[in-house]
Amino acid sequence: MYEKAVSCRIATVVFYKDYENAIKYYTEALDLNPSNAIYYSNRSLAYLRTECYGYALADATKALEIDKNYIKGYYRRATSNMALGKFKAALKDYETVVRVRPNDKDARMKYQECNKIVKQKAFERAIASDETKKSVVDSLDIENMTIEDDYVGPKLEDGKVTLKFMKDMMEWFKDQKKLHRKCAYQILVQVKDVLSKLPSLVEITLKETEKITICGDTHGQYYDLLNIFKLNGLPSETNPYLFNGDFVDRGSFSVEVILTLFSFKLLYPDNFHLLRGNHETDNMNQMYGFEGEVKAKYTAQMFQLFSEVFQWLPLAQCINNKVLVMHGGLFSEDGVTLEDLRKIDRNRQPPDSGPMCDLLWSDPQPQNGRSISKRGVSCQFGPDVTERFLEQNKLDYVVRSHEVKADGYEVTHSGKCITVFSAPNYCDQMGNKGAYIHLRGSDLKPEFHQFTAVPHPNVKPMAYANTLMQLGMM
Repeated sequence: MYEKAVSCRIATVVFYKDYENAIKYYTEALDLNPSNAIYYSNRSLAYLRTECYGYALADATKALEIDKNYIKGYYRRATSNMALGKFKAALKDYETVVRVRPNDKDARMKYQECNKIVKQKAFERAIASDETKKSVVDSLDIENMTIEDDYVGPKLEDGKVTLKFMKDMMEWFKDQKKLHRKCAYQILVQVKDVLSKLPSLVEITLKETEKITICGDTHGQYYDLLNIFKLNGLPSETNPYLFNGDFVDRGSFSVEVILTLFSFKLLYPDNFHLLRGNHETDNMNQMYGFEGEVKAKYTAQMFQLFSEVFQWLPLAQCINNKVLVMHGGLFSEDGVTLEDLRKIDRNRQPPDSGPMCDLLWSDPQPQNGRSISKRGVSCQFGPDVTERFLEQNKLDYVVRSHEVKADGYEVTHSGKCITVFSAPNYCDQMGNKGAYIHLRGSDLKPEFHQFTAVPHPNVKPMAYANTLMQLGMM
């Protein structure tokens, strides 16, 4: 009787897309009936919807251990592996689904798309060599790119970003107009040069009278980015910003977001700071929209240049030797020092483990110790891990992003681990607030400022994402 009541609650929360409570109720159902493959498979879908891909993979695998003929389990496991960039494993499960259900158009389409990616990756490995990869910059002839007479949009002034250019470009983007490709290439080439000269760990000092604004994920939500600048003022030498990664993917105005942020970096190189997130990487961009968006608005060659630039984004920033900012979080092992971060060779795609991976991917947890990541990458770290790291490196607290929070921010680990997330109503469905933080040099006490989502043109999130990430209800 109780299991039936739980099933009714599950049906209600799934109907209203309340996946957090769906996870809770499926867990209760599994406590009552731990051998039910359907419950594991459906909880896997709820985990997929909440981006807990590691947990989703584990549940789909468990469903298949219980019932190896349960076809939805293969479908869920394939989707989980795709989200984690494990394309070969995903392809094997999609093959199983198509073999059992040859007339399922959705499954066949996903199988074909996954197969195409696997072949593409194999081709890329085959043509790779030990020689230094030639940069896209070497093949560009920007000077001889022609700006057509009918283009009336913003242009760099003598090849330089100016405040007037910034204001004109932001308005141009607001009207859903495209910056000329020559201007976009100029920005990318110049910002690559600026970023490549920075260390992996950027260290700044705020004077007592100075403050900095720290923003979290923006994820292609351009109109919410404009709202931040409206509420908090445009970046300037007296109004510095730090944007903490995940500028692109998911939201369908990622090109506009990243060109705006890169241009401000050129305008105020010492007062506008950018750190790399886990979505400034090729695998994520391939799946979650940025690669598709750049190819739709510009070219595949331009995406390759974006990829090169992303590899030069710094990984962490230390403020006044007391506050460490990174996108993801702390480390899978104790003993990591700031000097270790300074030594990271970041000009590459991130590895599957180690400090660089952790800086982009890890998450805090309430209990002490470490555990397997809900994302399937890096780890989750507890308050004792945070305490030891801070003590060893003589820091006060860390600021990170990487996770949606209902209030736009969250303070955990006795105030020593702060999360800030700046994409309100994430993906047009989460209903969360956005937030940013003010830090003043006088006391480094975080001041939280919340804001809500603003209207944007009728272009849905994930409009440019790989079709494999359009999760069906199979």
